[in-house]
Amino acid sequence: MSTMQVIDITHPGEPDVLKLGSRDIPKPGKGEALIKVAASGVNRPDVFQRQGHYPPPPGVSDIPGMEVAGELVEGDLDGDNPFGLKRGDAVCALIGGGGYAEYAVAPLLQCLPVPKGFSMVEAAALPENFFTVWSNVFDRGRLGQGSRGKDESLLVQGGSSGIGVTAIQLAHAFGYRVFATAGSADKCAACEKLGAIAINYREQDFVEEVKRHTDGAGVDVILDMVAGDYLPREIQLLAEDGRLIVIATLGGAKATIDAGLIMRRRLTVTGSTLRMRSVAFKAAIAKALHDLVWPLLESRQVQPIIHQVFPAADAAKAHRLMESSSHIGKIMLEW
Repeated sequence: MSTMQVIDITHPGEPDVLKLGSRDIPKPGKGEALIKVAASGVNRPDVFQRQGHYPPPPGVSDIPGMEVAGELVEGDLDGDNPFGLKRGDAVCALIGGGGYAEYAVAPLLQCLPVPKGFSMVEAAALPENFFTVWSNVFDRGRLGQGSRGKDESLLVQGGSSGIGVTAIQLAHAFGYRVFATAGSADKCAACEKLGAIAINYREQDFVEEVKRHTDGAGVDVILDMVAGDYLPREIQLLAEDGRLIVIATLGGAKATIDAGLIMRRRLTVTGSTLRMRSVAFKAAIAKALHDLVWPLLESRQVQPIIHQVFPAADAAKAHRLMESSSHIGKIMLEW
């Protein structure tokens, strides 16, 4: 067999532009592996790419999808292979694109063994969110590495999203106090079940609520997927030496902020995107996850929260659900 089924973006537009198509099975190059895909994750960047707002990096497949799980069928396995992966192994991987397909190529250094006891769908729900949260909350945000150590706290904006439920669980598992915002009673209840103090942003002021719970001190780290007019409020909410990390701009890309407050309280305002970073950068995250997070997954102290699984041919339905923002946790495709 030389061809595979894929989900094509036939042209930029609404979810219905996603159509089942056929492509040649890709060939892995140096340092790469070919995965027979069993499941693929659906993420906001896939929606933005479908709309024409987030093109893949140069040289990366135009097929959407940035995380997969499946069987490693071939590849360059004799070089740098930190997890000792072999043909036939069950793996999950973070990729730059090409995940909505029966086969996908991934840098071997971005492939991880499927955690013991995990289904392929569960494993495919891990890479994008866990790489993103580790890179931003623990590396860039340095949760727990400030002057207050284990007494540091985290606020997650959008706690019921795939990234949100991951950030809540990891911070809680490592012993930090976690706050999360969500837009309904059901979503707040889900965040609380995972270990967060939840705030319904439609009914409560998150600045006032967090300050009330912290005796006015505020939080040390904020993971923000909203930006826009949230930014000046978040700067007010940060404790001294606090860190604000912006990873999406769902509420707008521009804001007016108080630079004097940043200086007086020694605040750090930063942000990142992961898709364009180097394989070496992502490989370092993969090793940290394998060493520190995979044991938590295998013991089920932390686990993916999966809202709904669609047949891959129904990718348009999955995107409509993503755009509705009614889900809690991950939306998945199964091949």
